[in-house]
Amino acid sequence: MTQAEARAYLGGITDRTLRRYIAAGELPAYRLGARLLRFRRSDLDALLRPVPTAGGGRIA
Repeated sequence: MTQAEARAYLGGITDRTLRRYIAAGELPAYRLGARLLRFRRSDLDALLRPVPTAGGGRIA
């Protein structure tokens, strides 16, 4: 998917935030030509994984 599609899929994040994820190695990006980046939906889904909690997801 394109950068615009990836940003929208991730909840409307900014281009700067998307590039930070790439630079930090948290999100793989695939270059097409000199300037075009593409993303796999499975990589975006992995970035959106739930954060584990101490209580196993239960609210005390």
